[in-house]
Amino acid sequence: MPRVRRRTRAEPAGWIPDAVWPTRRSPWVTVYLAVCVVLAALNLRTLFSSAAAILPELTDALGLTAGQVTLLSWIPVLLVGLLSPLGAWLLPRLGTWPTLLAALVLVSLGLGLRGLDVAGLGLAPLWAGTVLCGAGVAVGNVTLPVVVKMDFPQRMGLMSGVYTMVICLSAALAAAMTVPVYEATAHEWHRTLGFWAYVAAVALLLVGPALWAVRGRVGRVPSRWVVRPPRRDEVSESDGGPERAVVEAPAPAEPTPSPWTSRTAWHLTALMACQAVSSFAVFAWMAPILRDRGLDASAAGVLVFVCIAAQMLGSLIVPVLAARRPSQSGLTVVCALLTGLGFVLVIVGPLGLSAAWALMLGLGQGGLTAVALTMIGLRSADAAMAGRVSAMMQFLGYGLGSFGTLAVGQLYAATGSYAPSAVLFGASGLAAAGFGWLAGRDRIVHVREGRP
Repeated sequence: MPRVRRRTRAEPAGWIPDAVWPTRRSPWVTVYLAVCVVLAALNLRTLFSSAAAILPELTDALGLTAGQVTLLSWIPVLLVGLLSPLGAWLLPRLGTWPTLLAALVLVSLGLGLRGLDVAGLGLAPLWAGTVLCGAGVAVGNVTLPVVVKMDFPQRMGLMSGVYTMVICLSAALAAAMTVPVYEATAHEWHRTLGFWAYVAAVALLLVGPALWAVRGRVGRVPSRWVVRPPRRDEVSESDGGPERAVVEAPAPAEPTPSPWTSRTAWHLTALMACQAVSSFAVFAWMAPILRDRGLDASAAGVLVFVCIAAQMLGSLIVPVLAARRPSQSGLTVVCALLTGLGFVLVIVGPLGLSAAWALMLGLGQGGLTAVALTMIGLRSADAAMAGRVSAMMQFLGYGLGSFGTLAVGQLYAATGSYAPSAVLFGASGLAAAGFGWLAGRDRIVHVREGRP
């Protein structure tokens, strides 16, 4: 194969730039990396659904006050938003896969801490583990869209759908399996919550070799240098050897634009906030809402599983449809309206049709979350901008959306009923439809913004 005549700074042997990396790797490496994405996504929602499934039992065992119960549901969601900039800070310093592994380490340690029952420490391990795990989820949320944008550029819609579906599966498994694990462990809550640390640890061990699999790709490069594929005039046909990348000092250029000054990025962020209001409320409050309406723990867990299983279906189909068209506005509006109406009916609709309401909510929520995450890549010109847009969306989106989870608890504490929350979710669904229409238009952040 030809070797590049490097007319500038030489790069270490074997480096492959991100721009050409997906076309140079083995198909088996591609399959393995896709499996790693699935394994990482499988651990990004167990934090929320596992505690929610046994929340009444946890409250009784620990003597939690109403305020502490609300904080236990709200703090993880708030942290996912507030700590999203940590992912954006780590990505250019560690690289995509080391950052994803760091996220799994934090999740594993956090879930393990939540399962500790040490005399004299009281609730400290529970709260510390929640914070640590929330940080890991925040970093993982920011990193996965960048991994998809960088490593699967030709399959962005499919891979976005796959990892969003698996995130939903993560929540579904935690909702469905936590109660059986609780019963199998003789009603020991700490062992029940600690069970999910083993799942995360296994995923961490299996994803670890990804660092070896991507060893030939360009790592961190000083900011004054740029890496690019070779041009035709830089290739010598007479000299055999492995293909190289060109690393050179860039010409003076304007500073990289920030997504914080882009209308498109703000529309995406508002959409993320609206969908987060209902998304995390499903994990934190759907089971307590159904139990408050008269269902037992097992029946409520089954309906939460049905809802999240429907989310998996919606999250797999919608991104594929979204990636095939320049505008995702109509698709986003439909998903938003299904989400809002479905949650309203779960709270105040006929109880006998709860399975239908759960199915409606799940299809809408899964599609809405997936299309919002897919548009991170579709609305970004490159992986670097995708990382910045992802951090902005999830910092503000999940940060603001977390107050929906808090509001449900506060409204229930004030009124003794979950019915007022139906107004909240109806309004968030309508707002998501409006911002989804704007975010879904054919635009690129700071490249093709359209008319004001």
